[in-house]
Amino acid sequence: MVLDAVEILRSQSLPMLLEQEIERVILGGEFAPGDHLNEKELSLRFGISRGPVREALRSMDSSGLVEQIPNRGFFVRRLSADQACDVYDVRAALFGLAGKLLAERITDKNIERLKGFMAEMDEAIAAEDFEHYVKVNFAFHEFIVVSAGNATLAHQYLSLVKQLRLYRARNLMLGDSMHASHLEHHAMADALIRRDPVQALAAHTHHVEAAKERLMATVASLKSKQGD
Repeated sequence: MVLDAVEILRSQSLPMLLEQEIERVILGGEFAPGDHLNEKELSLRFGISRGPVREALRSMDSSGLVEQIPNRGFFVRRLSADQACDVYDVRAALFGLAGKLLAERITDKNIERLKGFMAEMDEAIAAEDFEHYVKVNFAFHEFIVVSAGNATLAHQYLSLVKQLRLYRARNLMLGDSMHASHLEHHAMADALIRRDPVQALAAHTHHVEAAKERLMATVASLKSKQGD
């Protein structure tokens, strides 16, 4: 049921709620990068006027998920490989800082949560359950960034991750790289549990840099196959 719906819309900021719902369907794969987001169709879908839809889309334009093209409307943003690399570089710096900050302030409760995430991802890999691994993986990264205690860092990082999800959704299924990625997760968790900010900075930065290298290698391989 869409939004489940009218009562929620009446009780919250309408453009903000619409932004959350449009983001959900985009990241869920219903709209692909480059797809047109038709204001009229969205207003009919949610049973509201076009004004709040337009306001929500303009807000998403500033967040990087949507882009407005003059005289054409709003579209799901399409990242080039070079743009994705730039985003990864910034993400690496932010995530490294998040790891350092969390190592300096981590609590026993945080450590238990980290161990829980690691155990759940271990189980998903053993069962070759890719879908569950991806879900826990996102939650694991978000937990680290939010728990680091810097709201500005968390906001910027999570915005970048949403942009990269648009790119990766069409270009990368983790496959074999899932195992390499999870080894890096263990290194990150170990540094955090030992409360070692220097090693945490290095491990978290390396994780994103390695993810970028894996993604770019996959994209290059796909392009090579398409050229055959």
